[in-house]
Amino acid sequence: MKRLQTMLKTRHIDVPETFLPHVEHYKTLLEKWNKIHNLTGAKTLQQIDEFIVDAITPITFLPPLKKAMDIGTGAGFPGMILAMALPQTHFTLVEPLTKRSSFLQFVKADLGLDNVEVKGVRVEQLPSEPYDLITSRAVTDTAMLLKLSKPFCVKGSLLLFYKGEKVYDEIDETLDYQIIEAQNRHYLLIKM
Repeated sequence: MKRLQTMLKTRHIDVPETFLPHVEHYKTLLEKWNKIHNLTGAKTLQQIDEFIVDAITPITFLPPLKKAMDIGTGAGFPGMILAMALPQTHFTLVEPLTKRSSFLQFVKADLGLDNVEVKGVRVEQLPSEPYDLITSRAVTDTAMLLKLSKPFCVKGSLLLFYKGEKVYDEIDETLDYQIIEAQNRHYLLIKM
């Protein structure tokens, strides 16, 4: 826990009191489940800590949000981690792979996260409804993410895509966007 606390302090990331106990329990569950189900590429606790910090860094620049969706949550990055850091925001975690959505559902229940809803389907199968924020990490290119997000956007919706350096090659200059650079990550924030 000390390493993660230090990483959060170094990056000036303030989290609620419940965050560290929740995330430590999450890490324990992820370590167990990952051995059997191969949920994520993060295999060591240090890698998991880095994924966690990467996931919640945007809370330093996001406005208050009521409703968010994470497309392709995987083992919980970034959606589950953001939900722990933003308990006042309702998160819909969309993950079509059963082993991953089952893990997310287990974490939700085990931690009593009332602000989380897990959808074990492809995002294209969900009914259209508006969200304040739509996130995605390591799913597909920006053009496809924009297409997948469109049914869930209204004027003012924010799209937050976790990208690498190729983000500059993928961005449509006609969009209202900014790129926030952090250590080993580019956060593409688009306002609809």
